[in-house]
Amino acid sequence: MERKVSRIYLASEPDVVHFLQVAWEKTLGSGFVITLTDGQSAWIGTVREAEISQEADDMAMEKEKYVEELRKALVSGAGPADTYKFNFSKDSCHFSFDKNLKDVSFELGSFNLEKVANPAEVIRKLICDCLDTIAENQAKNEHLQRENERLLRDWNDVQGRFEKCVSAKEAVETDLYKRFVLVLNEKKAKIRSLHKLLNEVQEPEKNMEHERETTTHSEVTSDRDAVYDESTDEESGTPPNPSVLAPGHRRKGHDLISFAFF
Repeated sequence: MERKVSRIYLASEPDVVHFLQVAWEKTLGSGFVITLTDGQSAWIGTVREAEISQEADDMAMEKEKYVEELRKALVSGAGPADTYKFNFSKDSCHFSFDKNLKDVSFELGSFNLEKVANPAEVIRKLICDCLDTIAENQAKNEHLQRENERLLRDWNDVQGRFEKCVSAKEAVETDLYKRFVLVLNEKKAKIRSLHKLLNEVQEPEKNMEHERETTTHSEVTSDRDAVYDESTDEESGTPPNPSVLAPGHRRKGHDLISFAFF
């Protein structure tokens, strides 16, 4: 059975400390046993599942949500100290608790308790339950501490391995980079050598082609000049040199001149 003890203050006795214990078998919604004591007297009561369901229906709440509200009020003590107000009448043994929402307060639950004839036994059992809970929590704490130390050792080991992997990775990357630089330089040298060889092969061909182009151009220029000279002589109409004329032609002209004078 799971138990939870909390310290509460009643609205009718705000200066008196009361201890409230809630114990349940399966879940809080399946029913629980509630014990209240002020250190001198004790009251106990059993809340069944049907009563919890009826309270949820009366408040128009889903059962799961209502059980969560019960847990906050009676078990976990969630929220500010003034969120829940506890009331208990020692005459009627009626226990109730309210929830405060700003300026609005409503009753969250109410149960009928019975006064215990031998409160010392109940208080003694309550103290034993508290000590058992403390011992159980201490054992859990020690287990968690050992587990935390183990996880810390594992983490340090993993971190050491990770740092070694990082160092090995950097060394591999440096080696690969050096090899890449060597291969790249060899490829560059080979490309330069091939370019030089290609230029040496293409240079004679370029010279021969240039000579052929020069020769062809000279021949074309000579032919063009000759044709130009001939066309220039024909168009100018320059008379031939008299010294190269035939003797017959010269005498005939002389006779014509003489005839004209006579």
